[in-house]
Amino acid sequence: MSKKVLCIVLCLLMVLSALAGCGTKPEDTSAAPSNDTQPSAAASGDKIKIGVSIWSSTDTLGSQCKRIIDAAAEALGVEVLYVDQGHVSEQVTASVETLCAAGCQGIIICNSSSAEMTSVINTCEQNQVYVSQFFRIINKDTNPDEYELACNSKYYVGAVHEDEVANGVNLVTILCEKGCRKIALEGWQAGDATFLLRWEGYKKGIEEWNKAHPDDQAVLLDPQYGGTTSDTGRATAEAILSANPDADALIVAGGGGDTLIGALAGVDGLGLKGKIAVVSTDFLPDLDEQLASGGMAAESGGHYCDPLFAFMMTYNAIKGNYTKPEGSFNEILFPYLYVSSSEDYANYAKYFVDDLPYTKDELIAMSQQSFEDLSKTAAALSIKDVQTRHAG
Repeated sequence: MSKKVLCIVLCLLMVLSALAGCGTKPEDTSAAPSNDTQPSAAASGDKIKIGVSIWSSTDTLGSQCKRIIDAAAEALGVEVLYVDQGHVSEQVTASVETLCAAGCQGIIICNSSSAEMTSVINTCEQNQVYVSQFFRIINKDTNPDEYELACNSKYYVGAVHEDEVANGVNLVTILCEKGCRKIALEGWQAGDATFLLRWEGYKKGIEEWNKAHPDDQAVLLDPQYGGTTSDTGRATAEAILSANPDADALIVAGGGGDTLIGALAGVDGLGLKGKIAVVSTDFLPDLDEQLASGGMAAESGGHYCDPLFAFMMTYNAIKGNYTKPEGSFNEILFPYLYVSSSEDYANYAKYFVDDLPYTKDELIAMSQQSFEDLSKTAAALSIKDVQTRHAG
C-alpha cells in the first residue's frame, strides 16, 4: 500500500471515530416531562423572562413605564425584554412573535386595535406564553370575537386599564366650565382601542353639557390624527387650528406624550398659547410650567403604573399563583389622576417623577398578593396614597 493510500485510510478512520463520539446518548425518559406537565420557569429554577410590547420605551410616558417595570423586574429577579412597535398593527403582532421566539414565558402588551389581539392570543397559545394587556382591554361589544377568544384562552391572563369614557367626559366638562364652546380634537391613530373610548367620552360630555345648557351649546370637531411623534403632532395641531380659527380649545387625546409636545409647540408657533385651552391625558415633564404659563389648561392620567400591575399579573401566572376565572379573565380598573394647577403637579412630581410610587419592599410584597388584593392595591393608588405610605 502506498503512503498516499495509507494516509487516506487513516484519515477516514479518524473521522469515523469522531462521529461515533458525537452520537446521541440513550434517551433518559424518566426526567422528560410531557407537554401537559411542562414545569414553569419558576418551578424549574430558571430565571423568568417577561417581554414588553410597547409603542415606545423612550417617549415621555413610555420611559416612565419602563422605569417602573425595570424596578419591579430588579426587585423580583426577572429578566425583561422590550420591543417598541409604534402602534403599527403589523409591528404589534410581529413583536409578540419576536418575544416568544426570544424565550419569554410571559408578555405584557399595549396594543393598538383590539382586532390585533386575535393574532397576539393565538401566538401566545401556540408558544404557551402568558399575556396581559396594559392601558387596554378588549371591548366586549365592539370586538365580541376577540373578547370570546380572550375569555377561553388559557394564556390570556387579563387587562389593566382606566375608565376611558369617564375620563373623556371629565376633560370635556372641564373645558366647557372654562368657557370653551368650539373644541378641536387631535387623536393619534384612527381605530385605536383606547382613543375610541376616550372619543366616546368626549362626545358624551358634549351631549350632557348641551342637554343641561340649551342656550349655551358646545361643539366637538371630528378628530384629526397626529401619530406618536412631536413632528406629526405639531403639524396636525397647526392644520386643525388654521382650518378652525374660531376654535377655543384643543384636546390632544394621547399618543405617549410626544404628540402633545408637538401640539403645544404648534399652538405656541401660531401665537395662540394661552388663548387655546389645551387638555390631554399624557403628563409632561414640564407640566407645572405649562399650567403656570397657560400652555395647558388641565391634564388627566399621569401615572404610569398600568404596566406594573400587568407585569405582576403575568409574573404570578407564570409562577402558577393565579388562575383565570372560568369563561372570563382578570381585570384591573385603575383610577385616573387629575392635575389642574402647579400645586397639584408639585405633589405629583414629588411622588411619581422624582421618585417611584412604590419601594422595592412594596414591589416584592405586591408580587405576593392574591389577585383580589392586587386589585385593591391598584384601586388605592393616588397622590394621597403615596404620601401616606411614604410619609417622613
